[in-house]
Amino acid sequence: MKACVLFSGGKDSSLMATILDRLGMDVELVTVNFGIYDSWKAAAESAKALDFEHKVLKLNKKIIIKAVEKILEDGFPNNGINYLHKKVVEKVAKKYPVVADGTRRDDRVPKLNIDEIRSLEDKNDIEYITLRGMGHKTINRLSARLFKLRKIDSKLMKTSDYEVEIRYLIKKIGEKPESYFPPSHYQTQVIGWK
Repeated sequence: MKACVLFSGGKDSSLMATILDRLGMDVELVTVNFGIYDSWKAAAESAKALDFEHKVLKLNKKIIIKAVEKILEDGFPNNGINYLHKKVVEKVAKKYPVVADGTRRDDRVPKLNIDEIRSLEDKNDIEYITLRGMGHKTINRLSARLFKLRKIDSKLMKTSDYEVEIRYLIKKIGEKPESYFPPSHYQTQVIGWK
């Protein structure tokens, strides 16, 4: 069965891809891009290092623009990133029978609530799989056993999560991303197998 894993190149989405692959699913890593900034490149490197098929899915800029508007209005990123993630999941749910991502139990964003997940699955007749039962400690322990990792400060914009294009767009419209995001927020990039 074909499974789309929304892929940032980090340990969470890499762990999800590994689990599904080892369970015999036909895993395809998909990194979403809105044409604001080529943030997909780090994910492509990680996918190649792990020997997974990788695709970049270009979505309409209007989605990220609306997400940034929410962030600027709220003064913090949570609602904007959750809005963006929901739109992304809805788009890929039309193309794949299984949609997965690396969201975990203690993530604040991006995260769909239970009602949104049920609606998504029923409406599209898909399976939506996350790491929701696992916390940060568990993910770190399992990932450290499987992957070689690199830690990257998000403000350097060298990862492939949603935050990179959002930060870039906020900066492009003349605002300071630091005003909306924590001053030091680190992401991981998977650079190979252990």
